[in-house]
Amino acid sequence: MRTSEYPESPLHISDERLKADPSRVVLRPFHLGWQARTADGNRAFKLVQDINSLSEDQAAVEYRRVQSDFAERHWQTERMFLERYAEVEEVLGLDGAQYSETRRKLIGSYFCHEYTYAAAALMNPSVVPHPDQSGMAGGACRFVMSLRAVGEGHISSIAFREGIFERGGDFSLWPQSSFATAADSAIAEVAGDEAVTVYRHSDSSLSNTVIFPVTEQQAGGLEDLRLVRFEHGDGDYEWIGTYTAYSGRSIRSELMRTRDFKSFVMQPIRGEAGRNKGMALFPQKIDGRYAMVGRQDGKNLFLLKSDDLECWDDEGALLMTPKYPWEFIQIGNCGSPLLTEHGWLLFTHGVGAMRKYSLGCALLDKDDPSKVLARAKTPVLTAVDNDRSGYVPNVVYTCGAMIVGEELLIPYGISDSAVGFATTTVDELLRIME
Repeated sequence: MRTSEYPESPLHISDERLKADPSRVVLRPFHLGWQARTADGNRAFKLVQDINSLSEDQAAVEYRRVQSDFAERHWQTERMFLERYAEVEEVLGLDGAQYSETRRKLIGSYFCHEYTYAAAALMNPSVVPHPDQSGMAGGACRFVMSLRAVGEGHISSIAFREGIFERGGDFSLWPQSSFATAADSAIAEVAGDEAVTVYRHSDSSLSNTVIFPVTEQQAGGLEDLRLVRFEHGDGDYEWIGTYTAYSGRSIRSELMRTRDFKSFVMQPIRGEAGRNKGMALFPQKIDGRYAMVGRQDGKNLFLLKSDDLECWDDEGALLMTPKYPWEFIQIGNCGSPLLTEHGWLLFTHGVGAMRKYSLGCALLDKDDPSKVLARAKTPVLTAVDNDRSGYVPNVVYTCGAMIVGEELLIPYGISDSAVGFATTTVDELLRIME
């Protein structure tokens, strides 16, 4: 397969593909929607009354039907029904003592539904070293990959896959089980700008975990997580991601922070710079300050610095402008810069004629990343052949690559419909820069 119409592309493309999969479902709370002004009473309370009108035998028969339909499609289904019942009981002020366990589970099932979180699209991955590197030898590195999964209603969520990147460029993905689970928050919804923590089920693997929107600002989706392993110093690592929180009307940048991929703190970025999307954090401080790359004006790349990870008032200094035809419309980052002995390697994306997206790269000075030492004159990857077709055609895009030694693993989105994988080396990229 050609990697682009530019013959000097240094990427080696894998045959591995991840695609949208409507069979991947999770149990989600079902909220009764709009009701007419003439409707008789609260719909949720009326639904509970209808369920309570069943005899105990009828309730048992109906619950067996639910079990037959859904028990094998989800993990710990009955426990989740009981948890959902408890939420309904609290909201409606029900007296749970008067209900049998079967009836409580039946009520809970009526307030749940299956959601196909990756039915529409799977795209825009980023990849970082895994917190657990036990058992790795010979230069291999265990990794965590984040994915933007798009389901019903075009709602974006964050999914994960784990795998191993071997010396020489080989990689493998850990298998997923048939069950996917949604990360839980301690509260159902946050209206303001508070941070919220979500938790992975203790018995579920990361590869089977999905993080859904929690706050009002996130209601339209969690888009394009750019993960980075951030070193605070002396080997103290925290995994931090920047992503776009879309409310359905407005956007802002937010942070996702974790040290173990078991609990995740999600919080807004304060300051004027946070109103934009596509911010990517450097993996360490630069001259004692946090640094990011962002597209603050919608067209050009800027270097931003801050003394506070959570507040970015600085609009930054201009770093790169579109220079070549394949990026004349706009350029942006494709994830956090990667530190090499030659400088900071920054993957970029450019948008050219017919809104075609291509991947590029640049080299920034190690000590002063405001200095661009070199950049690729031609794309390292463009959409060609069958990869041009998809949910959004003619797009290749990544939210972050991983470097191990001199070798790079680059997962990338294909026309917002699938995820592909490429490998290369630092030297191969440097050869196409000028």
